[in-house]
Amino acid sequence: MKIKTRLTLQFTGIFTGILLFFSISVYYFSSLYRKNDFYGRILNRAFATAHYVLDADTVSQQQHALDQRLYFQMLPREAVRVYDRQHRLVFSDGEEEVKIPASLLKQMQEKGTVHAEQGDRQTVGIQYLHRNQVYFVFASSIDLYNLNKLQHLRTLLITGFVLALVTVVLSGMAFSRAALKPFLRVVSEVEKINASDLHTRLTQADGEDEVALLAQTFNNLLNRLETAFEAQKTFVSNASHELRTPLTAMIGELQVALMNKRQPEEYERVLKSTLEDALLLAQLSNGLLQMVQASADSSKVPMTNLRLDELVWQACAEARKRQPKMLLEVDFVNLPEDDKELVVRGNEALLLIATVNVLENAYKFSAGNPMVSASIEVQPKSLVLRVQDHGIGMSPEDVRKVFVPFFRAESVRDISGHGIGLPLAEKIVQLHKGSIEVNSILHKGTQVTITLPKLMVTYLL
Repeated sequence: MKIKTRLTLQFTGIFTGILLFFSISVYYFSSLYRKNDFYGRILNRAFATAHYVLDADTVSQQQHALDQRLYFQMLPREAVRVYDRQHRLVFSDGEEEVKIPASLLKQMQEKGTVHAEQGDRQTVGIQYLHRNQVYFVFASSIDLYNLNKLQHLRTLLITGFVLALVTVVLSGMAFSRAALKPFLRVVSEVEKINASDLHTRLTQADGEDEVALLAQTFNNLLNRLETAFEAQKTFVSNASHELRTPLTAMIGELQVALMNKRQPEEYERVLKSTLEDALLLAQLSNGLLQMVQASADSSKVPMTNLRLDELVWQACAEARKRQPKMLLEVDFVNLPEDDKELVVRGNEALLLIATVNVLENAYKFSAGNPMVSASIEVQPKSLVLRVQDHGIGMSPEDVRKVFVPFFRAESVRDISGHGIGLPLAEKIVQLHKGSIEVNSILHKGTQVTITLPKLMVTYLL
């Protein structure tokens, strides 16, 4: 069911319930008031009958004339009956055939005054004491005038209810259409956006209502999608180039070697060169797989409690294996007495890859200076690892692009690499809810700062 239809039905249902409750209440209380009011009038008729019939021989002629005048002010289709204590009919007036059951007489003896209904006819009975004798006086009538008015009111309420219901349905449809018009416009604009024009933005984002909030949220989503698509295009383009270069070299060298018969030494040289290119391909493939893993959902990556100092020592040992000439110096800042202050929550394999990449980059770009400095600083809520080299450095323009996959700064074009190390380290650190920052001065060196949230002591309890 469409939201427009649901809104119309809900709007109609609520209004119908309110209107129905109002109409029934008006009719019910009007009917109740009419009935009680008419019982009061019949009660007056019963007393007027008692005064006229029973008190005629005990009052003055003037009073009797007044009682007579009151008595003859009859109600529509009125009938009066007077009974003595033995339930014998003493007086009867009115053409209507009204039967007073014995049960009603008995009930009146117990209560004194009774009310009864027979269809539209209302009856009131009272006890009246005359000359120390009890008489039972009944007056009965039909409220024709007010019953007709009540019926007219019922007709008006039903007609008004039906007309109001039709009006509510039509206004509900117009209201829902007007309420959903901005959303329909958003839907129309969204349907026109495809992968080739992700730069398009929704026009309903100006304002503070819910539609503007929805448009702003969707525009933010488009911003992220556009960035992701551009990064993907750049990634695919650069990855294709990086993969094609060693493959082209391997194919070319093998084709040249197979054109003529060669000496064993020449074949050995070709195989060694091909092996180097294959190792580069393997390294590049591993780097790409690691980037995919680092981009995964953090909830699906197994995390354990790790000591950052032990992780750094392990990374230093791995970096020395890869670069035997590297000289590493590790210092501590604000070294705590409690070892728990050095614990972080993370994936050991991924953090090791990130740390080794940073250390290896520092050595590769040190311009012949093998010394790399690393320091671990303990802060109240985080642990900071700084890696400093004294190499060729980078320009400010290149620093802004160091986390773009496959980007190579102008100053390091002649140094082997693929431009994956720092982007991979960034993804791994972000996966651990940390941050990584690069500060570099051209021809003076580069400092990479990794900040990871410290595992609070309360978390270990």
